[in-house]
Amino acid sequence: MPEEKEGVAEELMKSGVEEEIAELIKEEFMQAELTVDFEELSDMQIEEAYVEDILVMLGREEEGEVKLGDIELKVNKSEMPEKIKDELKKKLKVVRRKLSSENLDEILGKIAEKYEKAQVEPREAVGIVAAQSIGEPGTQMTMRTFHYAGVGAIYITQGLPRIIEIVDARKNLSTPTMRIKLMEECALERNKAEELAVKIKETHIGDIGKIEASTEDMSLWLSLNERELEKRHIKKEDLEEKVKGIGTDVLVEGVEDGKLRIHGNNKFRLTEFEKKVSNLLVKGIEGIKRVLVRRDPDGEYVLYTVGSELKKLKNQKIEGVDFGRTTTNNIAEIADVLGIEAARNAIIDEMMSTLEEQGLDVDARHITLIADAMTMDGEVKQIGRHGIAGEKSSVLSRAAFEVTVDNLLEAAIHGETDGLRGVTENVIVGQPIRLGTGAIDLVARK
Repeated sequence: MPEEKEGVAEELMKSGVEEEIAELIKEEFMQAELTVDFEELSDMQIEEAYVEDILVMLGREEEGEVKLGDIELKVNKSEMPEKIKDELKKKLKVVRRKLSSENLDEILGKIAEKYEKAQVEPREAVGIVAAQSIGEPGTQMTMRTFHYAGVGAIYITQGLPRIIEIVDARKNLSTPTMRIKLMEECALERNKAEELAVKIKETHIGDIGKIEASTEDMSLWLSLNERELEKRHIKKEDLEEKVKGIGTDVLVEGVEDGKLRIHGNNKFRLTEFEKKVSNLLVKGIEGIKRVLVRRDPDGEYVLYTVGSELKKLKNQKIEGVDFGRTTTNNIAEIADVLGIEAARNAIIDEMMSTLEEQGLDVDARHITLIADAMTMDGEVKQIGRHGIAGEKSSVLSRAAFEVTVDNLLEAAIHGETDGLRGVTENVIVGQPIRLGTGAIDLVARK
């Protein structure tokens, strides 16, 4: 194939090899080896840095193109946090083939300038600024407590009551709810999503049958609703086993008309026994009172629940549930199951989404500061006398917040001293606060 070898010689000469040498060595090469481009080498799963080196060796270094090494070197030289540097490297590598060295310097200069402007001045009262930044828009929040999550009318607390719930770190929410994401095979089919909803929703015997107490033979008669049994995928045999599990003396026998006769042991009075059987969990997770199947804008079916039981959901390992993407609005549960960092992120997300839902724009950094203060000791603490405010070292600051007399009396009994380091205590005694211009002491030379 002389034409191909002539093509090889031409490519070698383009790479800077002299014509005589190219003629001598053309037999050692294939044309494809010399004309390979960046994309083809990348497809071979060769690292980008090596791809560049190969192209340089082939004499086809593209003019003006910024190299990966240049990006690494220049970004590392800049005085920015490592997290910003890593993000910057990723984004610049994507567009580097469109950049020149001058463009790169200009971009890095502007980012450094913006980062400089975004930093807080030394001794700035960030806590007070955060409180003002959230408090002022908070006065515009409606007291419209609930909204519906989809057609099935699941109530979710919103507005000011929700913000109060978050900063008070309440464990018992007014409307606890979970957003359960599903695995791909269930997320795209409504029937499978509805089957999972039935599995998760709590079902008691009282939901699937009628119980009547008979004083004649001191037993209970259970009339089962066949339609409900079928709808909730419950077998009679499983139900009988559940009832027998109440105690060793409990007997269950079937009667001709489909009813079940339940004999209790002597430990229970008949009314107590009736209540116990009626409230016996047959299927699902205790505490999940309702489950709504709803299709999200991305086309996935998601389960919304009335009631939140994250730990039980995790322990049951229900097939088809994607626990890694499942969320709850109960921050105390998140801290317990997923850890304090997850709880911190949940505080930020919940507060931001509540404010945005009301059309209020608050910088995320103010919210982040509050979330950090609430979680910095490894547990979720409220902003109040039983949490952050009540644990301050300053006596005057605690007394100014709530229960003034009790705080002062307690401090006097224990002989506490106040170093007057914070804002509140300095305002009380009428001297400049140690922030801003008040943070500087001038010393006169002799």
